[in-house]
Amino acid sequence: MRVVILGASRFGAAIAEKLIEENHEVVLIDKDRDRLEKLSERLDCGMIEGDGTMPSVLEDTYRDEKDAFVAVTNASEDNILAALVARSIGFGRVIPQIVSSQLVNVCRQLELHDVINPHATVAESIADALEDKTALDQEAVLQNELSLKRIMVPERLEGTPFGEIDLPDGVRGIAVIRGESESLLSNDHELSSQDCLLFAVERSRLEVLNALFDVTGT
Repeated sequence: MRVVILGASRFGAAIAEKLIEENHEVVLIDKDRDRLEKLSERLDCGMIEGDGTMPSVLEDTYRDEKDAFVAVTNASEDNILAALVARSIGFGRVIPQIVSSQLVNVCRQLELHDVINPHATVAESIADALEDKTALDQEAVLQNELSLKRIMVPERLEGTPFGEIDLPDGVRGIAVIRGESESLLSNDHELSSQDCLLFAVERSRLEVLNALFDVTGT
């Protein structure tokens, strides 16, 4: 299958990488030339610099009705517009990412039935992480020993990549929530005092985790 992806964010790159591993043909579109050049070092796929909401750009990527189009920019409105343009060009399947839940009904009215909703995706990923006990440092952890902990990032960690935080054993970062936006937590995410981090943590390590982020109480 041939898949055109709009948005070379961490999410878009992760989708591209997975599809490439499964031997699909991938084309990645983004306005940021530097971002595309960096990704070209590790992703074997087509790269197009341009505005993926414009018909001329999508027409250049389209081959036939079997092609799929995925829009995962940070702007729900752009994703919806791009999906509509892609459908009008002839893409067999269009999948926009919608961050704002208020726009989900708009997508239904526009008959965009395949929608990525980060809120639901993060919730599912959290559940999967808690069910997969080996995901926590490959140690056997009983379900009743686990807890979910939300922690606001202190100002002293502003701008620090999450991967530089020395998490204690038995703690796993799962998601970052900023306003209405939710995404899976990655090591290269730069922390902000506006971030709320979600952790899966062994109950015995809660106190250590709290101390790491200057949290008082449990």
